[in-house]
Amino acid sequence: MSITTGDFRAKITASTLLEKKQRQEIITCLTAYDYPSARLVDEAGIDIVLVGDSLAQVMLGYENTLPVTMREMLHHTRAVRRGVKRAFLVADMPFASYHLSQRESLRNAARFIKEAGAEAVKIEGGEKRAHLVERMVEAEIPVVGHIGLTPQSVHAMGGYKVQGKTLQAIEQLMHDALALERAGACLVVLEGIPREVAAMITRELEVPTIGIGAGPECDGQVLVFHDLLGLTFAPPAKFVRRYADVGAVIGNALLAFKDDVKSGGYPSDAESYHLPKETLAALEAIAERKHAVPV
Repeated sequence: MSITTGDFRAKITASTLLEKKQRQEIITCLTAYDYPSARLVDEAGIDIVLVGDSLAQVMLGYENTLPVTMREMLHHTRAVRRGVKRAFLVADMPFASYHLSQRESLRNAARFIKEAGAEAVKIEGGEKRAHLVERMVEAEIPVVGHIGLTPQSVHAMGGYKVQGKTLQAIEQLMHDALALERAGACLVVLEGIPREVAAMITRELEVPTIGIGAGPECDGQVLVFHDLLGLTFAPPAKFVRRYADVGAVIGNALLAFKDDVKSGGYPSDAESYHLPKETLAALEAIAERKHAVPV
């Protein structure tokens, strides 16, 4: 069964996404971490492919996003780059790759563009990251901002908690979003904030907002590839809608394979290679002579 696709002639860019917001056209975004998932997401006509640091959990089995390294993120971004032709490719900068010196942060961001083929990098944080965003943009590195529930701050936040529930916190989120826009961010991800707050921020910003657990009023929505397909082992977050249970399909296929091998049903004769008739006859003749009983 083939996937119904959209118009693949037009490459999605930061300018394209801004135009979509101006036309009030919803933006779609999904994560991808390897070549096959990138191919599937891109060929489905998704606007943005994000190589999220969530690969730490869904691909590498870590408890949170903090352990994933620059080397691992670059490796996966390169694989995704080979599968993406149309979508706008964004890569997460991992924890500690932009938190120390500005010089090191710029060098790391440039590696995603130069070595891995990303078209933008994503960093977490609002006002406190604005100056860094400005410097990256000056260096011709497009930047996607990320505010609200920022997973790399899980310890500082005391866990994965919805943000922006008080008037003071709402005001700070608005300051964060505007600071990122002024610094030159081309998109802002809003994660884990009340729907009403995300709607206010989206109306205020000129650049598009991409929501995850932030309600339907954002300019676009993103989900983790594995969450959408039921390929994760933990209970899903409230905002996750599972469109398929691929994990169950894979599990059933693995059990069927095991049963077929144990019962001798796989491989069948039809799934086996055979010698040419002449070679087989010659081989059988040799075997007969070898085992012939001397008179």
